[in-house]
Amino acid sequence: MELDYKAIGKRVKIARIRADLTQERLSEVVGVSPSHMSNIETGTTRVSLTTLVATANALGVTADELLCDSVKAARTPFEQDIAGVLEGCDPYELRVIADVTASLRDALRRDARLRDR
Repeated sequence: MELDYKAIGKRVKIARIRADLTQERLSEVVGVSPSHMSNIETGTTRVSLTTLVATANALGVTADELLCDSVKAARTPFEQDIAGVLEGCDPYELRVIADVTASLRDALRRDARLRDR
């Protein structure tokens, strides 16, 4: 299995922005050069496990949140993303989103069954 370093980098960048940190400040806290942190965020370099854990700790997020695009069992970050989408929706919007989501889930499962044949 190959890790998606671009997706990991994107999540690092999003978490850094949410934490209101500059790339330079995050690199200081993590103990890497600013250019290395930039390469991590763009996915042009492979981030080590040690650096990934230090980055997660510095950003106040879990490693799962940074790796969720690569870890099959990572549900919580995606559930949080969905909860964020639903935040502030009125009852009509919630109903439409629920109906579309259920239809999409059913279609994905049908397609999976057809692929597995």
